[in-house]
Amino acid sequence: MSAQKDCEFLVKRARELVAEDPCAAKAWLITARTLYPADFNIQYEMYIIERNAERTASAGRLLYDMFINFPDQPIVWREISVITAALRSDSQDKHAQFLRGLFETLPGRVQCEMLLKATEQCFNTLEKAEMLLLLLKRFPESVVQHGVNLGETLLEAEVSENMETPVNCFRKLFVCDVLPLVINNMDMRLPASLMQKYMLKAAEFYIGYVTRGPSPDVQIQGSQEGGSLKSPSVSRGSQRYVIDGLSEKSSVVAEPWERLLDILAVVGARCEWQGDKGQRSYVDMLQRVKELCRYLPGLEGDTRSRCCSQVVICAALVLFRSAFLYVSAVQPALFQGVNALSSGPWILVEDLSLVYNDVEVERGAVKHAHKKRKLADGREKTMSSDDEEGLGKGRGRHIIVNKTELPSWSETLESFRTARESWDLLHSHDGLETEFKKICASWKTDSWLWFRIFLSDMIIYQGQYRKALSSLHQMAAVQQPQPGQQSPSGQTSLEHHRALIQQASCHYALGEYRMACEKLLDVVSGLVPPTHESTKTPQDQGRVKTKTRKGNDLRLLPCTSKAVLPFCLQLMLACFKLRAFTDNRDDLSLGHVVVLLQHDWPQGEMLFLKAVDKICQQGSFQYENFFNYVTNIDMLEEFAYLRTPEGGRIQLELLPNQGMLIKHHTVTRGITKGVKEDFRLAMERQVSRCGENLLNVLHRFCINEKIIIIQSLP
Repeated sequence: MSAQKDCEFLVKRARELVAEDPCAAKAWLITARTLYPADFNIQYEMYIIERNAERTASAGRLLYDMFINFPDQPIVWREISVITAALRSDSQDKHAQFLRGLFETLPGRVQCEMLLKATEQCFNTLEKAEMLLLLLKRFPESVVQHGVNLGETLLEAEVSENMETPVNCFRKLFVCDVLPLVINNMDMRLPASLMQKYMLKAAEFYIGYVTRGPSPDVQIQGSQEGGSLKSPSVSRGSQRYVIDGLSEKSSVVAEPWERLLDILAVVGARCEWQGDKGQRSYVDMLQRVKELCRYLPGLEGDTRSRCCSQVVICAALVLFRSAFLYVSAVQPALFQGVNALSSGPWILVEDLSLVYNDVEVERGAVKHAHKKRKLADGREKTMSSDDEEGLGKGRGRHIIVNKTELPSWSETLESFRTARESWDLLHSHDGLETEFKKICASWKTDSWLWFRIFLSDMIIYQGQYRKALSSLHQMAAVQQPQPGQQSPSGQTSLEHHRALIQQASCHYALGEYRMACEKLLDVVSGLVPPTHESTKTPQDQGRVKTKTRKGNDLRLLPCTSKAVLPFCLQLMLACFKLRAFTDNRDDLSLGHVVVLLQHDWPQGEMLFLKAVDKICQQGSFQYENFFNYVTNIDMLEEFAYLRTPEGGRIQLELLPNQGMLIKHHTVTRGITKGVKEDFRLAMERQVSRCGENLLNVLHRFCINEKIIIIQSLP
């Protein structure tokens, strides 16, 4: 027999004995190996027996021998790739654990060489990177040689593979695994520009990860709808999220904001940034760069550019984090999927608490005395359309919010303030603004819907209503209701109305009352009035605890039918109020005001009495919709009284076509008596309607009289 045949015979004999007598099989192979030490098949068979029996030490020894003596055998590389796959995987099954243990028995030098050679065998970029990463983590000394190259390879792969979002498998490996190894290795001398480039790559990934949109699919393929990064997760509940190319476990990033802060601290120390090295919070960081900014104008050259980079990077991260925290409170569904629709969204609008105040206060004219008591309401002036200039700075405006409905109100408003402060800082010097704009352009922040919501709210806060309107028009286009986000309460359409409501609020602040009403009536037509009117609790009455109330306060309004419909009614009242009480006669506006004052009664009692005064001075009043929409018993009594001799025998034309009837029949005796009788019967019928749901009545008023309401404003 030839040597080849002998070897085959011995291996075959050993295989036959494995099942019934493993010791005999082993003896055959030891004999075979002694006779033919250079034969690969004998060694491989010995290894297979030990591996299948999961004897870690002996299998490891045999693998080591094969790797040293037969480095070119494809079967050896197949075995090594199975082991390295187990090293890279999260699997906890028994065999994967055995393979990992087997690898640990190899000498460090061999492990290193094995991983390097295994890397060379990989053709898939991701697999190659994961293999090299194993090497870097096990042998930190190899970071100097391979770290930056691996990072650059991953960033290049991201470009060549046309990844549409920074939340992709290549960037995840670079930011979460490679970058910490590279920047924490003090043997490496890295230029500051490279460190800052890597810092921004990490920030873009973490912000993209936190603000990712709720996905209807389990898989999020490497792109997002329309290329826009729409959203995040504060707590994502059970929603699964898998980055294409990674396992579900590998797709999870714990504490992204904290990780980003850690990277920033290391990069800051290595780039010799000013200030405390161990920066532990974003707020501290903002204070530090605000102090730095004071010295900026006096700096030159490298010191200036280093200081500029520090301020821009730190302030930008504080801005995006704070803006995210604010938007995740006021528009949670953007980030958390359908289950978050129970809370929010919230809309930042003009506060209309003072809408029931006396008009004369607003005009700065002398107050009229009234017959009845005034409301105990020592509050000051409400905002008129001329206040745009005074609000331009937006300094010290209060934002009023119902604390029981938004438990996190304090943190939300603080985040909003911090974000505005960061924005102002980034726009306080030309140099800072230029650098910040470069970051925004490279991250395509224009396509971040969540960030545009923050910007619109900030511009409204600053009182730049014209600018806010153009921002809101863009947003309304982006924020079409998304399929699959409809909730039973019609929440989706309300989210869509968010921009319309804010547009109406801005038009009102600019004194463009007709435009404001057009937007409001569009919103109201899509609302379903609440089935029962909400009763005011004492907390609601005393919601606002600010020391002095100014007319330029803002309010965070919950975007629910229950809150939005009353707001729309108040805003319409505010639009008609000044017009109804001018010296010129305008019965239509005055009639609309009377209808709208029924809401929140008796808050508007003082204004109603003012309307009655005006009617008395005129001696007559015509509003043919009166009996369609006025069901308030106090108002009905007051109007009935105006017809009596004691009330001044005021001529009231409140029935449809009543004016025509009187003009036509002035000659006929007794016709006025008939009109009086009609009026009395109409009043009696109206009293029986006093129990009707008022919000239903006012909702009907807005829908049926839409054209008249809009046309009665110039």
